[in-house]
Amino acid sequence: MIAYSTPFLGAFMADVLWGDYITTLFGLFVFTIPGVLLLALTTIPHFLGEEFHESLLKIGVLFLWPLGTGVIKSTINVFGAKQHHPVLQSTLIGSYYVNFYMCINIGALAGIAIIPILAQQNVAMAYFIPLVLLGCGGLVFFLGTPLYVRPPPAGKLGGNTARNTSSRMPLQRIFCICSLIVPFCVGYNQMPTTFIVQGTVMNKAFGFLDVASMNCLDAISVLVFGYLTANYLYPWLSHRGIKIPTTYKFAIGSGLGALAIVWSLVVEHMIHAAYEKDGSKINVLWQAPAYLLVGWGEIFAVSTSYEVAFTASSPDQKVFASATNIFCVGGLPNLLCIVLYRACSVWFQNSHGSTKIDRIEDYATAKVSNYFMVLLGILLLGVVINVQNGVRDFVSNAEAQAAELVRTPALRKAKLSRRGDESSPLLTPKSARYQKYVGQAPVLYKMGSMRAGTSLGQKSLIQPSKPIKYGKMPKIAASQEKNSNSTMNLGRLNSA
Repeated sequence: MIAYSTPFLGAFMADVLWGDYITTLFGLFVFTIPGVLLLALTTIPHFLGEEFHESLLKIGVLFLWPLGTGVIKSTINVFGAKQHHPVLQSTLIGSYYVNFYMCINIGALAGIAIIPILAQQNVAMAYFIPLVLLGCGGLVFFLGTPLYVRPPPAGKLGGNTARNTSSRMPLQRIFCICSLIVPFCVGYNQMPTTFIVQGTVMNKAFGFLDVASMNCLDAISVLVFGYLTANYLYPWLSHRGIKIPTTYKFAIGSGLGALAIVWSLVVEHMIHAAYEKDGSKINVLWQAPAYLLVGWGEIFAVSTSYEVAFTASSPDQKVFASATNIFCVGGLPNLLCIVLYRACSVWFQNSHGSTKIDRIEDYATAKVSNYFMVLLGILLLGVVINVQNGVRDFVSNAEAQAAELVRTPALRKAKLSRRGDESSPLLTPKSARYQKYVGQAPVLYKMGSMRAGTSLGQKSLIQPSKPIKYGKMPKIAASQEKNSNSTMNLGRLNSA
């Protein structure tokens, strides 16, 4: 919960103080790496003293590590998306977020597969290897500094622009949009909880793969389906001018999550049927389709929520929108799952009223299937909500409004205050003086920033008119004089 709440601190530092680039480095080298280092040092006997320093462990686990994780979570995805041109490369942002989410799961898969094995051999090594990898990743990120687009922060929450009071995207709207994936995330959070409870009464696969190892299938599913979606599905649709609405992606993700719960109900029936038949257990691999379906749903739900938090937010509140999305992905669903589990705790009790159901005899008398039915209803509700036309139009309008804010950059309030009595912000004092003394019509300056091509306000485009010298008759060519006399004679005949 701490790691899902601290992103708002990172958002304040990025959008208001330092920008997302400096904030990312700050979170990595000031919080995350020192926190992991402190955890690693506590695993070495007598390194920090003869007695075990529990206070240092708490500082690393409850302060430094989650604070750095939250800061980096909120900034790094936004910083990567800002490397794409918001207008010319807007269609690539969706594929970027799928690839970004795939990279997250590569690290998760490596951690799940390698770290537990290392911890059995050497606990300190299980911490120092991630520490070294973090340091290498931070070094590579820093070495790429000359290649990055690094827009400055707004300077204060909401920026300093003339249109903020009327047309900027409020964070409340971003919260409403990101909350549409909460039903899916409630189902997603069952993998480390209810799926584990179900898998504890199942036989190991191949004699060594238990339910704790099944979570690898989720990361593998994200990598496989993410690669297919980002490199084949989205480009294929884009070439044909087809774009799946954001809410429909949420609905697809919730639908895949619902299918995962349906399969868990099938596994639940198989567990009870096998026990009632001869008291045997089924193989834990029967849970594999549920993990694969959830991973497939993450591509459409979670990665899309990262994308819409970026595309539907104001240019000066990108990281705040990212923090809001992270809270909707992890923080809020975790709270709901805790409340839901406590409300349904009676279904996780055996016939003796105990919640210890890790044996097949006790699990068979519990009513875990009822809890799965409630989860299925929540996920189906998410599907129904996201396919509504009103919800689709609400999100589409928010994305269109945010895109318009990017295409038409704002004028600064500080400049408007120096325009005197002018009513139009397009007529500058300089152009007004130019009109007064030269006689040319005012030049309408257009603020250019993130558009392709040159700005219309370049001085090289202004062609001042030549002043007329009075006292001399202007020279007229013979042909022009002849044409002028013919025109005058024709006018006299018409008047006669």
